[in-house]
Amino acid sequence: MQASWRSEPGGRVSGTLTVPGDKSVSHRSLMLGGVAEGLTRVQGFLESEDCLATLRALEAMGVGIERQGSGAIVVRGRGLSGLSQPAHSLDMGNAGTAIRLFTGLLCGQRFSSELFGDASLMKRPMERVARPLSDMGAMVHTTDGRPPVTVEGGRLLRGIQHHLEVASAQVKSAILLAGLYAEGETTVLEPAVTRDHTERMLRAFGVRVESSDLRVRLWPGPLTGCDLTVPGDFSSAAFFIVAALLAGEGPVEIRAVGVNPTRTGLLDILRLMGARIEVCNQRRYGDEPVADLHVYPGPLNGIDVPVGLVPLAIDEFPVLFVAAAAARGVTRVTGAAELRVKESDRIGVMAEGLRALGVRAEPSADGMLVEGGDLQGGVIDSHGDHRIAMSFAVAGLVSHQPIQIDDTNNVATSFPGFLDLARTCGFRLAPA
Repeated sequence: MQASWRSEPGGRVSGTLTVPGDKSVSHRSLMLGGVAEGLTRVQGFLESEDCLATLRALEAMGVGIERQGSGAIVVRGRGLSGLSQPAHSLDMGNAGTAIRLFTGLLCGQRFSSELFGDASLMKRPMERVARPLSDMGAMVHTTDGRPPVTVEGGRLLRGIQHHLEVASAQVKSAILLAGLYAEGETTVLEPAVTRDHTERMLRAFGVRVESSDLRVRLWPGPLTGCDLTVPGDFSSAAFFIVAALLAGEGPVEIRAVGVNPTRTGLLDILRLMGARIEVCNQRRYGDEPVADLHVYPGPLNGIDVPVGLVPLAIDEFPVLFVAAAAARGVTRVTGAAELRVKESDRIGVMAEGLRALGVRAEPSADGMLVEGGDLQGGVIDSHGDHRIAMSFAVAGLVSHQPIQIDDTNNVATSFPGFLDLARTCGFRLAPA
């Protein structure tokens, strides 16, 4: 049954809060732990629907995973070539990260497998992954460029040097995971910086990986189980960062957030818009930088978003568009064509939603122009996209009338406790 929310204006955000574990890091901790030698212990694992799809897929391939509560899990690795052929096709649900990374990882197994997902995932482009993997000697078959994806195992893989056409951490990661099974080194050249969680975690498992000047080099070798702590998810924190800027009642503290520099472009963009955000108590969870964020309420100004920051904030653009709608002046975004092929067409869907609230929003092929002003009320269709739904929940804090947000079920794919946490810190948000 399709769920809806009602976001009432007038909420004031305050206090200290924590967000759930990082989804990207949680996916990778399971996958690498599953093909490592020995035990991998993970603290702070995100028990969202996306990450649980990865967990179930690994269990279907013989990996022992013990859930110990409160985000603690133990993975009993089976080694690089120890996975077993699953008895059925592997359901990735809504998880784009899972289907792309598994496509790379499964190229090195001795069996064939099929990957599919929900209606949204079945629209996601997969040839950008299949082509470089085929160049490595893998046999990867898509369905008109999209899932279902069939991976034929048992092939001899060779290391390659691949130039990414589009800046994509998921494509880069799929190639690197296949490179674990290849003969010789594998090199990926990026057109722009993308998130580097895979490289960092591979090093934690003992794999030789070198990164410099948009070049990543990997040498194949075994993985050794280790202990990992997952930072709070910056993409989840983003909704509360913008909420605190627009409707904070004094500074809001968000604790233990991952501040990997390949993920925090939103902070730079918001600061260019006039935001005051302090990064405090910096520390590390393994190789991942972590900090507490202090966010101060204040007015924002429209800007031309620097193209170089776009890949570092790609998942945060839905809520950034909300910030732009509440800012003074015009905000222009270009170089963000990747938003067209996320869980929804995030450019088109956000433009549609902002217009429904009376905001001038002009989409383009690779971005949008948003003119800040008064947000009215209305009914928003999130098109089943979790980040769209949560972004318009934030918009309700500063709208003049209530906003109804339809099709919110998929919020559980990344942030199952969002509704409760939002209400605890001051949102006037409830099921409709």
